[in-house]
Amino acid sequence: MTRVFGILGHPIGHSLSPIMHAAALKAAQLEGFYAPFDVPPRLLPPVVAGLAAAGIDGLNVTVPHKTRIARCLASPHDVDDTAARLGAVNTLVRRGHRLVGCNTDVEGFRQALRHELKMTGEGARVLLIGAGGAARAVGWALQEAGAEAIWVLNRTPSRAEQLRRWLRPHAGTTAVRVVSGRADAAKVAAAADLVVNATSLGLHAGDPLPLDPAWLRQGVSVFDLVYRAPTTALVRAARRRGALAADGVAMLVYQGAESFRLWWDRPAPVAVMRQAVEEALRRPRRGGS
Repeated sequence: MTRVFGILGHPIGHSLSPIMHAAALKAAQLEGFYAPFDVPPRLLPPVVAGLAAAGIDGLNVTVPHKTRIARCLASPHDVDDTAARLGAVNTLVRRGHRLVGCNTDVEGFRQALRHELKMTGEGARVLLIGAGGAARAVGWALQEAGAEAIWVLNRTPSRAEQLRRWLRPHAGTTAVRVVSGRADAAKVAAAADLVVNATSLGLHAGDPLPLDPAWLRQGVSVFDLVYRAPTTALVRAARRRGALAADGVAMLVYQGAESFRLWWDRPAPVAVMRQAVEEALRRPRRGGS
């Protein structure tokens, strides 16, 4: 019997997930279908209820629904520990007659960091730019890995402070502080082992860079969660400074691969998924989940 999956978002036409998962299903010779569902926020509860009742096997969730969809599940307990702590669900998995909310962004970042930059984050001093949902997932993965320090930089300092307060009780031995002012940011960037851009800056042509590339020392690792073809302006600027830099293609692929594993209980064909994403990016389209 053909199993049905999809992605919920609004808008959704830019998403590369249908292309990526269609390639995975074909490569794995699985009977499955993956569809995009463009769902305005006001229609999210009835759509989720309808898809659950219809027996959908799994869903990915992208903006603007990641923080809202947990309220659409049958029970507040239908959210796994990681998603509950992050306050964000990006994957729904069928368990019997229920849909359970999960978050694969943490594992996606962890795997992308390891494969793209050959790092685990253990002992690293990290400049984390951004304070939204993506930054939460990155911060969570880094503190679990045993980072030495996470320095949070955001254009709205109060949001950076909110992220620090949220992360601190879970941070263990990882020091977490907010970066304040240009001079402090330059000093921290120069001392960092890893710089992560978890903002949307770079998604659109003409966006300013999230930090001054002159602050980057040679040999630092830079991970831009944004992706564009052929790569982002931050990645290009960082490489010119002698940094090892990667964009967000790998995180998109690895979070998708983790969703695939949860749905099918088998490893995903990661190389095929990545090839599908990279080929799609070479065609004119916008970046997205």
